[in-house]
Parts: sequence; C-alpha cells; structure tokens
Amino acid sequence: MEHPTPPGPQSEFDSPAPSAERTVEEVVRGELAKALGGRRGMVEAAVPTAAFTVLFLTTHDLKLSVLISVGAALVLLAARLAARSTPQFVLNSLFGIGIGALFAWRSARGGGDANDQALAYFLPGIIYNTAYSALMVLSIAVRWPLLGFLVGSVTGDPTAWRADRAIVRLCSRLTWLLVLPCVLRVLVQGPVYLAGKNGWWDEDAAVTFLGASKIAMGWPLQIAALAAMVWLLSRNRTPVAAS
Repeated sequence: MEHPTPPGPQSEFDSPAPSAERTVEEVVRGELAKALGGRRGMVEAAVPTAAFTVLFLTTHDLKLSVLISVGAALVLLAARLAARSTPQFVLNSLFGIGIGALFAWRSARGGGDANDQALAYFLPGIIYNTAYSALMVLSIAVRWPLLGFLVGSVTGDPTAWRADRAIVRLCSRLTWLLVLPCVLRVLVQGPVYLAGKNGWWDEDAAVTFLGASKIAMGWPLQIAALAAMVWLLSRNRTPVAAS
C-alpha cells in the first residue's frame, strides 16, 4: 500500500503563524501539515518501504528484506519515542510493509517463484490506491469533497462549509490534487501488474518496472501534489467564518 510536526525548522508544508482572522486556506494547510508530519514524517514513511522494495527486488529474499526494513523502522521509532513525539508515521510504514510481505509470503506458500512473490507484494498497494481514488472521486462527484471536513473540524460544524460554494469549489480542487497521485499509480501500475501476472509481458520486466515506479511514484509524486496544493492555498483568503 503506500502521516504532528516535530519541533524544529518549519517546512514548506507547515502551517503559518496564527492571525487575527483565520482563513480556510490556513486551516487546510495546517491540517495537511499535521496529517503528513512535515519533512520528518514523510521520511519516516518512505525510508523503510523503499528499503524493503529495493532489497526484495534485488535479493528476492523475503526474510532479509523484512528484517532490514523493520530494523530501519525500529531505529526511526526509537528516535521518535526518545523525543516523546508521535510514532504514527513509522507505524504506518510498518503496516504497509507487513501487508505487502504477507501477500508475498502467501504467494511463496502457494508455490510461487520469486517473480510471483514480487508481483504479490505490489498488489496491496494497487488495491489501496484504487479504493482510495474511488472514494475521493466519489466525494467530489457528490459535492462532499473530503477535504472540506478539515474545515468543519476547526469550525465545530462538520457540514456548514457546504453552504459556501467557494469553499466547496476550493476543497474539490484540493481533493483532486490529493488524489491525483493515487489515480496515476493505478493507471500506470495496474496494467503492468495484470500484464506480468497473466503472461502478457515478461515477469522480470514487469517486476522491475513496478519496483521503480513504486519508488518514483511514491513520496516524490506526493510531494509534487502537495506543492501544488500549497500554491493553490496561497492564492486566496476565505474567512473561516464564511463557512
């Protein structure tokens, strides 16, 4: 499958300093910073998963890949606990590794070779991105974009924001930007997985492509989408009271 900001220098995704009149843009930007954990949270989410992916594809050794990636995650977890800050982002990464490893292990138990196991490892991420994309796009289609609830969480009324068309439009655009990386992953990785699984394409080539795309279309693509969201949020100032 493929996240509160620790003390330290602000990143480009950190929320701005409080102002006399809070705006919808400030609220959403601040909540996104909390959800992603700033730079540190993104690194903690990416490093163990990338380590597992690279090791598994190069060594085809499931146990070694799990041990190394879990070891890296435990080091990051110890640092979080020592700083008495949330371990959420490390735990998210461990959960993703565990699910992928479970699928690969089941493939091995069923007699699958190294390529079958590798393809199985990528399947949970494709399923997750498909379900997440469908949910987010549906929320936009019915004019209940999920990012609107970030505004509601601050105003105390979870649905009042829908009375303002400008806020609904802003939240719809932001939701599109948030879900776009997931949609792209499904469109790129889904057909390759099916081609490798069904023998339409060489399994080695399919596995190599999926491994490279999992890393390239992971946090780099997510950061690009978030940068676009920050740019969009910097363009307007919609008072929270208007929601």
